[in-house]
Amino acid sequence: MDNTTNPAHDQRPQTSPDGQSAAGLTGNSPAAPPLAAPASHDRPQGQAAPPVLGAVPPTAAPPRPPASGWGWKVLSLVLLLVLLSIAVASVGRWAIGLLQLSGGSTRGTSIRLDEVVMDDQGGRDKVAVIDIEGIIFGGLLGGGSSGPVEMVREQLKRAESDHAVKAVLLRIDSPGGEVLASDEINRSLAEFQQRSGKPIVASMGSVAASGGYYVAAPCRWIVANPLTITGSIGVIMRGYNYRGLMNKVGVRPEVYKSGRFKDMLRGDKAEEDILPEEREMVQSLVDTTFRRFKEVVVEGRQSPYRLSEDGGRALVDNWEDYVDGRVFSGRQAYDWGFVDELGNFKTALDRAKTLAQIDRARIIRYEQPFELGNLFRLFVRTETPAIHVDLGIEFPPIQTGRLYFLFLP
Repeated sequence: MDNTTNPAHDQRPQTSPDGQSAAGLTGNSPAAPPLAAPASHDRPQGQAAPPVLGAVPPTAAPPRPPASGWGWKVLSLVLLLVLLSIAVASVGRWAIGLLQLSGGSTRGTSIRLDEVVMDDQGGRDKVAVIDIEGIIFGGLLGGGSSGPVEMVREQLKRAESDHAVKAVLLRIDSPGGEVLASDEINRSLAEFQQRSGKPIVASMGSVAASGGYYVAAPCRWIVANPLTITGSIGVIMRGYNYRGLMNKVGVRPEVYKSGRFKDMLRGDKAEEDILPEEREMVQSLVDTTFRRFKEVVVEGRQSPYRLSEDGGRALVDNWEDYVDGRVFSGRQAYDWGFVDELGNFKTALDRAKTLAQIDRARIIRYEQPFELGNLFRLFVRTETPAIHVDLGIEFPPIQTGRLYFLFLP
């Protein structure tokens, strides 16, 4: 038997001269170069080339997994839940309205208000707190929410229909605002006291000037902090004439009108085009409104209900000397008879309970509940297209052609 071993069939690892196996060489030993295939001219014709030792066969790239689409699924699910919540809330409000109408328990208000307890001192009696903050104006807020005039009116309706409410505390922190809006609140407060017999006590905050004092005037009692800024009793109407600026850029208006005074208070009129009669008419409007303001002050301060209370203050004889538009402090207002008492919110609350003849009460307020529908209204803006000119000046928040009970520092 021939013991000669065929190299092609010998599967034993080859050993190096030092006795180590070639397969056992580590990375510290240089790797043997791959054996090259014999040249084509050395192979017999028709014989295939042998495989190259050490060559790595090509591998195909792994296929990409298909996109799962979980992001869109989660977003669609969230939107569906939001829409479902809005639908359920709308159906719930509709059902509650039907139950109230069928049971005869409706309060006759058009705004949904929730009663929130601010302080529970015990007992069944209540004192309702109504806030007037910021500029007083008519109309609606952004997103279709009710404005201050409508909110005050609806809160008074709620307080009047609740027999447990014995008094109202009007908390004011406002520099005033539009004449008509201030007058609407003033009338609502006066009519509430006449119909219900429930006293209203005004508590002045940091600012209760001009229209802020106008709405406080009909209250049964007025409490001011010694540092409150109040007064500013007067009327203002202002506008801006920008004709000089238009002349510099070469712009001239073309106006066609039906009468001499149809373009009163127009901002692009030249100085020589403003007639003296026009100035007299505008000043007459301001003076008429100012006389009404003074009547409101006298009616409120000479109320027999307020003067019958111990400590009620009457106007000083020369009170008209201080209604020239000036602002004054709460201390000065007390000395001149424009307010009845100096103190803070607690002082006004104690006075409200005294006038209502109660010892303890739950202090409540009325708030509009949060609704998702109102949130979506914030993203909807319907503005009339207009040209805006930025003059680099921040104008006061008033409109040309409107009368204001407003303190403008």
